[in-house]
Amino acid sequence: MKTKKIARLSLLTAIALIIFIIELRIPDLLPIPGAKLGLANIITVYAVYKYNARETILLVVTRVILGSLFGGNVSAIMYSMAGAMFCLIGMLLIRRIIPLNFIWLSSVIGAILHNTGQILTAILLMRSFAVLSFYPFLIITGTIAGAFTGLCAQYIIKRHIPDKTVEK
Repeated sequence: MKTKKIARLSLLTAIALIIFIIELRIPDLLPIPGAKLGLANIITVYAVYKYNARETILLVVTRVILGSLFGGNVSAIMYSMAGAMFCLIGMLLIRRIIPLNFIWLSSVIGAILHNTGQILTAILLMRSFAVLSFYPFLIITGTIAGAFTGLCAQYIIKRHIPDKTVEK
């Protein structure tokens, strides 16, 4: 990987971490565990459409690990990583199908997959299906948050990828 690309990916990771830390300071809007805006995912969606899969995975894994450390909640890393990987794999698979005009839809699908990954992790760790009662609420809030973050990413991508290419 070239130095310039490493610097760009590092900068994107730093931006995502800053957004994540700022979002931690925002009081919860809803009393549903796990329901949040996920503003750092704007950077993830951008990276999915701007960089290749390997580079995007590095960015997301680094963000999740450092975010857990900086946020002071290392115990949540399993939930965060499971959600992030479900989301990322789903978005990487559908990025070739969804055109740049509908990136927000990719983000919505990613948000739903993120919540699915977290719920499955909770079921495995807690050995209880009771957490499924949160799933419908997480799908609704995740869809709304995913649409918002996706629209933000779509705006950024349209401004920075006018020729609709992905860096290799």
